[in-house]
Amino acid sequence: MSFLIRLLSRCPLWLLHGAGWLLGYGIYLFSRDYRERFHTQLRQAGYGWSVGLRALGQAGCSVLESPRLWFGAPVPVQWDGQEVVQAAYASGHGVIFLTPHLGCFEVTAPSAAALFGARYGPMTVLYRPARQAWLASMLQASRSRQGMLTVPTNLLGVRKLLKALRKGEAVGLLPDQVPPLGMGIWSPVWGRPAYTMTLAAKLVLQTGADVVVAWGERLPWGRGYCIHARALEVDMQADLEAMVAHINSAMEGLVRQCPAQYVWGYERFKQPRQEPLA
Repeated sequence: MSFLIRLLSRCPLWLLHGAGWLLGYGIYLFSRDYRERFHTQLRQAGYGWSVGLRALGQAGCSVLESPRLWFGAPVPVQWDGQEVVQAAYASGHGVIFLTPHLGCFEVTAPSAAALFGARYGPMTVLYRPARQAWLASMLQASRSRQGMLTVPTNLLGVRKLLKALRKGEAVGLLPDQVPPLGMGIWSPVWGRPAYTMTLAAKLVLQTGADVVVAWGERLPWGRGYCIHARALEVDMQADLEAMVAHINSAMEGLVRQCPAQYVWGYERFKQPRQEPLA
């Protein structure tokens, strides 16, 4: 499998994306659970089959493009809102990047780290280690690149995120990732309760860091990506539950910008699993 990943990392984006569309439809056809989850969440958000058809292909793209982003040559990246990120860094309060499972979420943090890391320090990114040992080691190597630090989803990782923010550096999270039991609360998503991480909200309330919501749009025909970044206004007097709901609403707003690139097959409404917090 590692050989296949290395092979894919050498392929051009247009080829990976073309094959990704086929893969996306193939997964849909052969996985009943995936089909049911895909349609349930698509309907929950108010979208129909016209969006779904495109989203299937885009989901396949997200799978096959990952090896290229992890191990391959640099890809073309444009920025929409670079001045927003610059202003957030310049405030000196630290920057919290929040990115949902939308577009190419693997390109956002590395691109920001490459652009701003030399001046403002590395970006620390929260991630959940893969269960397979061989994949975990590969991902660790790919994400520990220049300008980026990775920390696991446990208390040690949280402490490192806080430390980075207090130094005026940036951290990156996927706030729509379902956390382990005990690390979230139930909060509305598309009008339905979903177990949602409290970490992003706690980091905002504890540090007063600037918040940037960002996502990487996948451009057609393998032309690369465009990262869209916007400042998120927050009420520092809000309680934890209100802040979590505010972040969920902001993620919904990003998805509505381009619903065809959201990963509707992701189990957003699954029950949290028990994991050690230490």
